[in-house]
Amino acid sequence: QVLLVESGGGLVQAGGSLRLSCAASGRTVSSYAMGWFRQAPGKEREFVAAISQSGFNTYYADSVKGRFTIYRDNAKNTVYLQMNSLKPEDTAVYYCAAKAVGNYSPIYSNHHEYIYWGQGTQVTVSS
Repeated sequence: QVLLVESGGGLVQAGGSLRLSCAASGRTVSSYAMGWFRQAPGKEREFVAAISQSGFNTYYADSVKGRFTIYRDNAKNTVYLQMNSLKPEDTAVYYCAAKAVGNYSPIYSNHHEYIYWGQGTQVTVSS
């Protein structure tokens, strides 16, 4: 089992940047495929980005491709989401999630694939 704790959210102007962190405890992040999701008020949770268990492959929603980067620091046992060129429509609560160990499904965008979730961190982008 793994405990996930997000941090790094906040208020930023459009065009700005934020880096979200997802610190894991209980097991190393290199054991899991990890993802970031977000949920805006009144909307469903949506996929943002994911990194495979090997760390070799990353996946992005079309809406963030070219602006966001997911990466992992095994030494710090942390997964990051670097967000650049932020837009007001990026405003949401951002959640970090992990698949079960041994889940090598190629599906990363479906939140049902993930069984461990953090508490979320608020990102607000002002226009």
